[in-house]
Amino acid sequence: MNGTRTGLRAADLTEDELQWLHMGPFDGGVAGLVRRIRRILDVSQRGLAELLEVSQSVVARWETERTSPRVSVLQEMLRLAGITVALHDEESGEEVAPMRADGARKRNGSRFPAHVDLRVTGWWVPRAFRRMTSIDYFTSVDRSRRAGAPSIRYRTGRRVKQIERMIHGTPVDHPSLRQLRAEAVHLDEKRAARTPRPRTPPRPAA
Repeated sequence: MNGTRTGLRAADLTEDELQWLHMGPFDGGVAGLVRRIRRILDVSQRGLAELLEVSQSVVARWETERTSPRVSVLQEMLRLAGITVALHDEESGEEVAPMRADGARKRNGSRFPAHVDLRVTGWWVPRAFRRMTSIDYFTSVDRSRRAGAPSIRYRTGRRVKQIERMIHGTPVDHPSLRQLRAEAVHLDEKRAARTPRPRTPPRPAA
C-alpha cells in the first residue's frame, strides 16, 4: 500500500500535512533549515512568524521554496534556535570565516574592495605634495606618521595581482589599520637601515 491511508480527509490534516500532500516533502536547503528550526523551537509556522514579526504566509513560502528569508532574518532564526553555522571549503574542508569587521578603510570611511590585496607604501601624502623635492612632502609625511595614517595601495590589474599572489601568497583577509600602521613603521626602519651613516673622521693621534 506504500504507506498510504484510505479514507483520508482534508479536514483531518494539519496545515503542514496539507502542504506536504500538495507540494511534496522538502528536505535540505533553506526550506529544510527553516523546518528544522521550527522543530527545535517546537513552534508552528504561525509561532515562528510571531517570533520573527512576519506573517504566517511568509514562513509558508520559505518552507515551500517559493521565497527565501533575508540573511538578517535567517541569522535571527539561528540565534533563536541556538545554532551556529560554519562554512567550509569544499576541497580542503577548512573553515571559511567572514571577512573581519575591523579591516582597514579608506580615508572617507568606505571599505576597500573585498577582492583586492592591500599593501603599505609608507605614510599618506596628499596628491598635490607627492613630489619628494617639495618641503610639503616631508611635512605631510611627518604629519601622517604622527597621526598614524599609512599610505595604502592595491592593484586592480588581474595579471599583476596574480603574479604578486604567486610570489607572496594570497592574503586571507584585509589587515586592520593597526597592522598597516605597524607595516609603515617597519618600512621606516628598513629605509633607515639602508641609509648610509656619515663616517666619523678618525681622531688625531695624541
